[in-house]
Amino acid sequence: MRIARDGSWYYQGSPITRRALVCLFASVLKREEDGSYWLETPVERGRIEVEDVPFVAVELNWGHCCSGGGGACEGDAAGKRRARQCLTFRTNLDEMVTADESHPIRVEVDPVTREPRPYVTVRPGLEARISRPVFYELVALAQTEVVDGREVTGVWSEGVFFVIDDSPPEELDAEDPLASLDDEVA
Repeated sequence: MRIARDGSWYYQGSPITRRALVCLFASVLKREEDGSYWLETPVERGRIEVEDVPFVAVELNWGHCCSGGGGACEGDAAGKRRARQCLTFRTNLDEMVTADESHPIRVEVDPVTREPRPYVTVRPGLEARISRPVFYELVALAQTEVVDGREVTGVWSEGVFFVIDDSPPEELDAEDPLASLDDEVA
């Protein structure tokens, strides 16, 4: 069995088209410390190949919430806003996961393309790749914060700040701030 990068499941080279069957397999999916993936039931265990991660986050819902028994929403106005924002992702298998301490968002940078590869933890050891359209939504919600003395860009969810870009801001030409735009048009 194999899970393709786009979240499609395959058995002996053919796609598994029965959604209920894919959801059943996903419910028994585990990841070992060595990075290998297994379908594990009380009576049987079988290895499964996963091209990237097993799930894809295909939708983002965001709004205000207040978990943690009221204490999470106390403090200054900005602190209240941050503590109350919740980012909830829907995966390709309709599993809902809210980013928090147990379900962190992380972003890797592809060493070849330099493109961001964002992920969110769905269950212990199992992640969803955040699809490009959903990542664009996430970026639209981003704000700059100072973390460890550096300005970084990230998002708040359940009172936790997740860094989505820690690269230094690009400096524009001091004499002509639009010079870089001219280069792109040419």
